[in-house]
Amino acid sequence: MSCMSVTRTYDEINEKIKKGKVVVVTADEVAELAAERGVSYVAKNVDVVTTATFGAMCSSGAFLNFGHSDPPIKMAKVWLNDVPAYTGVAAVDAYIGATEMSESRPFEYGGAHVIEDLVAGKPVHLRATAYGTDCYPRREIDTYVTKDSINQAFMFNPRNAYQNYAVAVNSSDRTLYTYMGTLLPRLGNATYSSAGQLSPLLNDPYLRTIGVGTRIFLGGAIGYVAWEGTQHSPGAKRDENGIPLAAASTLAVVGDLKRMDRRYLRAGVMHKYGVTLYVGIGVPIPVLDEEMARFVSVRDEDIKTTVFDYSVPHRSRPNFGHVNYKELRSGYIEVQGKRVPTVPLSSLERAREIAQALKEWVAEGRLLVQEPVQRLPENQVSRPLEVVGLEEIANG
Repeated sequence: MSCMSVTRTYDEINEKIKKGKVVVVTADEVAELAAERGVSYVAKNVDVVTTATFGAMCSSGAFLNFGHSDPPIKMAKVWLNDVPAYTGVAAVDAYIGATEMSESRPFEYGGAHVIEDLVAGKPVHLRATAYGTDCYPRREIDTYVTKDSINQAFMFNPRNAYQNYAVAVNSSDRTLYTYMGTLLPRLGNATYSSAGQLSPLLNDPYLRTIGVGTRIFLGGAIGYVAWEGTQHSPGAKRDENGIPLAAASTLAVVGDLKRMDRRYLRAGVMHKYGVTLYVGIGVPIPVLDEEMARFVSVRDEDIKTTVFDYSVPHRSRPNFGHVNYKELRSGYIEVQGKRVPTVPLSSLERAREIAQALKEWVAEGRLLVQEPVQRLPENQVSRPLEVVGLEEIANG
């Protein structure tokens, strides 16, 4: 994708931020501005556009370092409020995954709740067992920790901020309980999860300004893009404007959990499916040239996504065409000739709040735009898992 001539640089924008002269607007505001004054006006007059999303992001979690007890212990198994954490990293490090469920209260409490409790400053019950070694003789520990008593607590989310996501419907005769919520039979509802024109990766569809090192709003604190997210698939099918028609690019993100705010990190439960974590992410996008001005001026009616029938196994799952986010937000879409009520799984209100907060951070000089130190992959496509034997691998 060739880029138009640069009209401003990261350094120029950051200098304006430092001097308090930066022009920063939210993605909602720039869409209106472009509609009224045109994309060229945006390119000439806007420096930064703030984008945001707040939705269920199951591929999330946090690394925790508890510190060494006396005598010390090499934790082999760890539970936090009865939720198992992964310990295969070091003696007193653990990773708590958002979707891990409590052993005593499955489907009610899980890793996402532990993370929210830590952020809220609540005490968390830590229980650990070990096999004992000469240097780590202790075999068990039972105590309470808080975010202030442990050493490090940093969020590392392997897959967040999907660029676009499908609309889910159910054509079967039974109710389905899925990560897209409860899907009523016979096309009884349609669920979707995106902030549409506010969504970060939809405002930079080719990831020109979002890459490794990009400084972001993560859970109420400053965070960073660490890498491509798992299932990053920028080679997915796109429309004539470059917008992917379903799931495409993703981000792996990192940030200091101790500085986060539970308003932007909330545990959730999908009925009869499991636990998830609602994560608030905001990305400031520098308007480097007219091409970026056009990208950030995208509107809900310009963004299409695909309607999939979740009653069919994934590989052969049929689609029922495309709808745009203006239609989805109207409350109804038409599927197979039927008027189907739509249900958002993400919070547009909270996303707007994040975009506004990020706008203030930039305007006040609390956050500078960061040029990526490395671009994310541009053409790869996420592959399915094939069930094969060793003989098939050996034969190619």
